[in-house]
Amino acid sequence: MIYFVGAGPGDPELLTVKGQGLLQEADLVVYAGSLVPEAVLGCCRHDAEKIDSAKLALEEIVSLMIGAYRQGKKIVRLHTGDPGLYGAIGEQMKELDQQGIPYEVIPGVSSFLAAAAALKREYTVPGGSQTLIVTRLAGRTPVPPEQALDKLAAHKGSMAIFLSVGMADRVQEELLRQYPPKTPVAVVERVSWPEQRIIEGELRQLTRMVQEAGITRTALILVGDFLKENGKSLLYDGEFQHGYRQD
Repeated sequence: MIYFVGAGPGDPELLTVKGQGLLQEADLVVYAGSLVPEAVLGCCRHDAEKIDSAKLALEEIVSLMIGAYRQGKKIVRLHTGDPGLYGAIGEQMKELDQQGIPYEVIPGVSSFLAAAAALKREYTVPGGSQTLIVTRLAGRTPVPPEQALDKLAAHKGSMAIFLSVGMADRVQEELLRQYPPKTPVAVVERVSWPEQRIIEGELRQLTRMVQEAGITRTALILVGDFLKENGKSLLYDGEFQHGYRQD
C-alpha cells in the first residue's frame, strides 16, 4: 500500500496517531524536504529509506513509489500540513490509478489551524464572522478570475492566505479595495516549528511588517476582525435552550 500522509504544520507531536504509526512502519518515505522538518522524519525507522522529493519531477516521484510497491515495500508519501490543501497529490493519485496501484490518504493538521492555535484565536467569532476563506494570491499558479483576492475579500470574512507572503505588497493592495486600512492582520512564519515567528499589525502596515521582519516564504497571512474580537457564544449561555438543556 502507498500512503499519502499529512505531516502537519511542523511539530512532530502534531502528527496524527495514524500518520505517526505509518511513518514508524514505512520502508520508504518520500518527503517534501523544503517543508517537512527533520524532527518529523525522526519518527521513521532508522533503517527506512528517506528520499527528499524537492528536486524530483512528478514522473520520478511516482516511479520511486511504484518501484518500491512492486518490491512489496510499505511506502509513505509525506506532504506538509494536510494533503487535501495545496498538497499537489491529485496528479500523483492519477498516475497510481492508471497503474492500478492502491493508496490511501491520511489527513493532517493544516498550518492555518495551527496558526489559529498559536494566536489563541477563533476564525469564526460569535456575533462576528462566521466564514473563513482559505485562498492564495495568483502568481505562477493562476487563480480563477472570480476567485481573485479582492473579490473574495468583499465578503469581509476571516481570511487565511497561503503561498503569498513573498507578494505581500500585492496582497495589501488587493485587500485594501475591500477591507478598512485598520483591519487586523497577522503573519505567522513556520507555525509550530522551533523558529516560529508571529507579527501582528494593521492591513495598511502589511508590506512594511513583512519587509522589516525579512519574511519571504513559509508563512501565512491572516486577515480579519477575528484577530481582535472574541464574542460570546450562546451555546453556553444559561438562558439558551437546546436539546441537552431545556426548562
